[in-house]
Amino acid sequence: MSLYEQWEQICEQERSPQEQNMFWGAYFETEKEAYRKILSSQENRVAGTVAELADRFEMTKPQVVGFIDGINTSLEKEIELETLEADTNVELMIIWEKLYENMLNAKADWLYKLAEWEPILSEERRREIKKAFDRSRMAVSEKIGRNEPCPCGSGKKYKNCCLNKK
Repeated sequence: MSLYEQWEQICEQERSPQEQNMFWGAYFETEKEAYRKILSSQENRVAGTVAELADRFEMTKPQVVGFIDGINTSLEKEIELETLEADTNVELMIIWEKLYENMLNAKADWLYKLAEWEPILSEERRREIKKAFDRSRMAVSEKIGRNEPCPCGSGKKYKNCCLNKK
């Protein structure tokens, strides 16, 4: 069984809601510490075997694969998760802004609010990314309001022009 399959099996294990919360709470704490180490180094390249990364981040090998699964879409080149074994060399080339945006998307405030972001992305830049992220998630209506100018260009309000012609 591959490490990725082991990780999936661990995640899908039958647990009570309380046990599920405890499991994910413990994993998210471990994940947060791994990100602290990565962000503190300020290097966007993390490399080593899966076993070496497990030692460096104080995780199990399946947890490292789960971590890579989480960061995968923030990398210059995604990792083929199913092929990862303990002795597989991996190179994580992190795109900082994409990582920050993905953390926002995952609603992982325990990660995107880490103080270690400051030397990598200024507070101003993080606000810009957050603003663009929020804007991209807004629902935009194509509906024309009754009191809006008519799209036909007549200069009249929509309610006094094309709305009546429908």
